[in-house]
Amino acid sequence: MHNKKKILVTGASGYLGARLCLNLSHVYQVTALCYPELVVLGDWKNSMFEVITLDLRDENEIKKIAKKRFDVIVHLVSLDHRMSEVSPDIVSKVNVMPTWNLLYEFSKNMNLTRFIYFSTFQVYGKVQALEINEEQQPNPVNTYGLTHFMSENICNYFNESSSIECINIRLTNSYGSPVFIDNNCWWLAVNDLCKSAFINKKMLLLSDGSPQRDFIHSSDIFQALDLLINCDCSSFSNNVFNLSSGRTLSILEIAHTIKNVYKKKYKLDISIELVDGKVSENADNFEKKPRYYVSNKKLASLGFSPKTSLETGILEIFEFLEKSSNV
Repeated sequence: MHNKKKILVTGASGYLGARLCLNLSHVYQVTALCYPELVVLGDWKNSMFEVITLDLRDENEIKKIAKKRFDVIVHLVSLDHRMSEVSPDIVSKVNVMPTWNLLYEFSKNMNLTRFIYFSTFQVYGKVQALEINEEQQPNPVNTYGLTHFMSENICNYFNESSSIECINIRLTNSYGSPVFIDNNCWWLAVNDLCKSAFINKKMLLLSDGSPQRDFIHSSDIFQALDLLINCDCSSFSNNVFNLSSGRTLSILEIAHTIKNVYKKKYKLDISIELVDGKVSENADNFEKKPRYYVSNKKLASLGFSPKTSLETGILEIFEFLEKSSNV
C-alpha cells in the first residue's frame, strides 16, 4: 500500500466522484472527501484508504486537510449547471473559493505534486467552430461555465507561481450508472432517458431532438484521469485537456439508440415523443445538420482511447435500474 500514489478526491460521494473513487481505489491509495456525511457506505467505504467528512466552504477545515501529504488532488466539488444559477455568493463559495483555498494552503505546506481540476466544456460557451480544441478561447454564457473558468484561472495562477502542477480537464457530458442510488445523476440526458424508458416504457423529449451532445461514459473518464495522474505534461503548450468521446450525436439519435437497446434486451418496442407531441419514427431527421466535434487529440497523444460504446453504456444503466428495482 505504501508504494501507491496517495490521491485525495473532493466531491467523492457525488455521482462522478463516487464512481471515480471506486476505480481509483484499485490502483491508488484513495482518501475520499465527502460532504455531507454519508450514512450508507458499504463496500465503497471499505475500498477507500480513508473517508473524510469535510465542508470545503470552511477555510479552517481546508487548513487541517492541507497538513496531510498527498501526491495528487482530484477536485470535483461543484454545483450542477442548474444549481449554479443561484446567488453569486453561494455559487462562488462552492464553485470557486474551494479551488483557491485548497491550492493556497497546499502550496504553503508543499504537500502536493499535482492538482487535477474537473472543469466543463461549457467554458467554451456557444459553439463557434466545427472542431473545438483546447486552443479555442473560452467565452462562457452561463454561471456554471463562468465559475469553472474562474477556477481554471486560479489553477493556472498556481501552476505558474507554485510547485504544484495544475491540470484543467474540460469534460463534455458524462453518463453511466451511479454508485449510490440517490446520487444526483438522473437529470443527465442519457441517464434520464434510460430511466424514463425503463419506468414509463416511453421517452418524452423536451425539444425536437436536434440539440447535439458529446457523451462519455464514466469508465472512460477514469481512463483519462489515470493517464493525467501519471503523465509528463511538460511538452504541452498549456495545461488544458478536453475530455470527450469524440462522437457528437443529436438527442434524437441518442433516444433511438436507447430505444433499440431496450427492444433488444426486453423484447418490447417503446415510443419516443417529441415536444410537439409527435412520435418519432426514425433518428435521421437532422443527418444533414453540421456537427461540431470536441477534439480529444491531446489526450489521445497520451494513449487515451474511449472504450465504452453508447450501446454498452446504455445497457449498463438498464441493468443498474433492473437491479435497483429488485432491491
